[in-house]
Amino acid sequence: QVQLVESGGGLVQPGGSLRLSCTASGNIFTINVMAWHRQAPGKQRELVAMVTRGGSRDYIDSVKGRFTISRDNAKNTVYLQMNSLKPEDTAVYYCYAAVRRRNSDYVTTYWGQGTQVTVSS
Repeated sequence: QVQLVESGGGLVQPGGSLRLSCTASGNIFTINVMAWHRQAPGKQRELVAMVTRGGSRDYIDSVKGRFTISRDNAKNTVYLQMNSLKPEDTAVYYCYAAVRRRNSDYVTTYWGQGTQVTVSS
């Protein structure tokens, strides 16, 4: 089994910054893609940013230039640095990982439990 544990959410004023972290542990051979999704009240979950094992990154348009995703492959950890936060960034943020487990040819996706980010004055 694989577990994803997130940290770093909280309450911040508009224009402020937060850094989210997510560490994967358990039966891991390799992690292909790691990503952050978010879900605001009454809205569908959306992909915010993703990073491949090789370091290729992609973002949704609304966070480009403000958010930076990075990962430490040795630690099975992904980060999301969020700057210039806006009230519309308020949501529960979920970590995602596409994992190939040991002794398996398949890739399985896993989710973290979610961490609340609230941007408000």
